[in-house]
Amino acid sequence: MIIKTDTENKLFVPLMAFLMSLIALAIDAMLPALNQIKESLNIENANDVQLVISSVFFGMSFGLLLFGPLSDAYGRKKPLYFGILIFIIGSFVSLLSKDLDIMLFGRFLQGFGASSCRVISTAMIRDKFSGQEMGKVMSLIMMIFIIVPALAPSLGQLILFYSTWHSIFLTFIILAFIALLILWIRQEETLKLDKRIPISFKEIIRGSKETLTTTATRGYILSSGLIFGAFVGYLSSSQQILQNLYNAGDKFSLLFGCLAICIGISSFINSRLVDSYGMRELSIFSLIALCILSSVFLIYLFLSGGSTGLLQTMIYLGTSFLFIGILFGNLNTLAIEPLGHIAGMANSVISAVQTIISVGIGGYIGRLYNGTLYPLAGGFLILGILSIICIVLHSQKTLEKV
Repeated sequence: MIIKTDTENKLFVPLMAFLMSLIALAIDAMLPALNQIKESLNIENANDVQLVISSVFFGMSFGLLLFGPLSDAYGRKKPLYFGILIFIIGSFVSLLSKDLDIMLFGRFLQGFGASSCRVISTAMIRDKFSGQEMGKVMSLIMMIFIIVPALAPSLGQLILFYSTWHSIFLTFIILAFIALLILWIRQEETLKLDKRIPISFKEIIRGSKETLTTTATRGYILSSGLIFGAFVGYLSSSQQILQNLYNAGDKFSLLFGCLAICIGISSFINSRLVDSYGMRELSIFSLIALCILSSVFLIYLFLSGGSTGLLQTMIYLGTSFLFIGILFGNLNTLAIEPLGHIAGMANSVISAVQTIISVGIGGYIGRLYNGTLYPLAGGFLILGILSIICIVLHSQKTLEKV
């Protein structure tokens, strides 16, 4: 018997965070296992192991284009079931892989399937909330969601103490089944029948065109794609930086978790400040602060001959992530806000374009890793400046149309 719940169910926020956490879990729990995977699959180039991380984002960029239109046409829950099942299949493929190519195919499927959780969960939130209230809810969800990347490396490390990297994928499968059960038993459909849009090539083109030609949305898509590209660059190279460069060893999961908690703290702070200062103003302030911080750190790197201690690096990254955490919820909310009438389709296009931009940039930053922090810090500075320019240009164009 399926238990029906009303739209004010207290489980809604933690359930959305749980669904969104699948993609973070698939990425971050694997980080401590990259050295073991490198040896197990005989990967010769050390930077090639970064593909185990970036391939998940690559799969996401394709899935995001599909699940939004499906959720607008058939409701939110059925496409979520389909996406989670693909994630489970991808986990099995990676679990059984004997070489890097098969591993990357499985990771691609994981990202493709888990993208349903990201795009449809956001659409479900937009079904229930709007404006500043949506921004506050998104920040609270991000605060809960961030617990996963804070703990996921520790979970991966714990599994490696008793088993191999294969058992991490088995854990993904178990947790994905749990997500399916919670969704089926406890969550009602948020998109009513009279609000659904029949799926058609014409509607997809129309929705995509409306999304990309909406000035406000386009500006925030570019801005978020650029700055999140710097963050993907960090994720891709974090294991090499913390575990290899600084010889953190088993402490890697603790260090990574501390940095992830910084994002969670800033998301909570954002939920408290957004009513008073506004999402756009907080985003610009955070980007400016991030650029100033990265400039100072680059100067420090140059003066110290390109190397610095672990403590200084943690202070820089931790402070940077305090500002980045403010951007996560705000930029996405600002992008989708004008398009509530096509929330599923719009969020698909927004998320897909953001991901394509960030994966391309982040993958490039990761491949530039050369045993120093110049590529990472330089990426945050340059992309932060470009993100500010995108927001400012969008604001000017919007003003001209008024």
